[in-house]
Amino acid sequence: MRGFKDVPRAVWLLSPGVFVNAVSSFTFVFVFVYLTGPRGLSVTEAGLITGIGGIGLVAGNFTGGGFGDRHGHRRVLLIASAVAGGALVLLPALPTAALYAALPPAQYAIGAIRSANAALVAVMVPEGARRQSFAVVRCVSNGGFTLGAPLGALIATGLSYDWLFVADGIGTLVFALWTARVVPASGAANTPAAAPDGGLGRGVWGELRARPAVLVLLAAILVVDVIYRQQYSTFPVHLAHHGLDTGVYGLIIAVNGAVILLLELPAALALRTRPPLRVIGVGLLLVGAGYGALLLGTGIGPAVAMMMLLSLGEILYKTPATAYVADQAPPHAIGLYQSLYAGVSASGVVLGGPLGGALYAAAPGLLWPLCAVLAAGAGGAVLWMSVREAQGPRELRPAGEALADREPAAAPASGPAEDPARHDPRPAHETGSRPRAVAG
Repeated sequence: MRGFKDVPRAVWLLSPGVFVNAVSSFTFVFVFVYLTGPRGLSVTEAGLITGIGGIGLVAGNFTGGGFGDRHGHRRVLLIASAVAGGALVLLPALPTAALYAALPPAQYAIGAIRSANAALVAVMVPEGARRQSFAVVRCVSNGGFTLGAPLGALIATGLSYDWLFVADGIGTLVFALWTARVVPASGAANTPAAAPDGGLGRGVWGELRARPAVLVLLAAILVVDVIYRQQYSTFPVHLAHHGLDTGVYGLIIAVNGAVILLLELPAALALRTRPPLRVIGVGLLLVGAGYGALLLGTGIGPAVAMMMLLSLGEILYKTPATAYVADQAPPHAIGLYQSLYAGVSASGVVLGGPLGGALYAAAPGLLWPLCAVLAAGAGGAVLWMSVREAQGPRELRPAGEALADREPAAAPASGPAEDPARHDPRPAHETGSRPRAVAG
């Protein structure tokens, strides 16, 4: 499509590695079954290990990009991929007691891969083409996950659960090797960016206070991610309580993947010139409307409508939000900003289940209205910031803010052997919407 002509060749070259990594990233789907089945752990023990691992995953998201600012994004991505891949390959051979020590670092490295990959894409792409670039990476990642889940089930039933971890680890190592091949070692992707004063700049809080729209956006994403991930925890319980079995849930979840694969790239192309905060705000409102649809009834119809609205909302907010945070970042903190976004956009992995489960157990009729109201509030806050930004961007930034922060750098080189990086910043697929998505 002509609208994607601005996506650098380096992003297209990186995409096959992202796809392989996403296809092989199926262990998170089966890890609880693995721990309670072949490993023989109780539900409580398995929950403790996966909970600690989830904290590691979020921590990796929060820090991977910041490490890249100091040590180079390509370098951090390769190190994190090597650590995660090696740990996953060796994990089946470890005694059960050692899983408490081994799984959290592996999850930490996996989280660092996601934020480092987002930062790597951000520095390789000039401002104005980041939405399309992150959409490409997210679409590739989601396509990989769509194939990966059934493939993982075949491996687990046809071979063993141990082979899931081995295959996941090999896929991660292949991703590292591919990235090392197609992303040059020279350039901004592997070169730390200095703060304007040669030091640490104004610090995290100082940088964010200079960009209040980013602060509001991060808070909104944190709230909505906890809400969004109810589809993986309390939503299947809700269906079961109303007589809809796991097979129905699987089909409804498949709607999400189908909608995203069909509409992610066309939406990114059609909306690439629209004000980003406005698009993001509408997306958050659609997430709230999705959970509001569950108030219409308990059958398949409302459930499918809910998933359709959630999927459309995800398309509208996840890719533009990743790109907006990258565009707002100063050159020396692109990775830090991507880490902040990656961390809040994965926090629902840890917070969604416990918070939603506790509320559902105490007052099941209150969960969906509360989800709808909170998501609507988050969307309204982002739309309000969009109005303020439209009235005058200088009102949102201190008078002394350096204009150099907002100047786009030259477009990256077209070939893999040349420097594709830029000095000014995805996918997360959650990867984004899913715990192992490497691009936001």
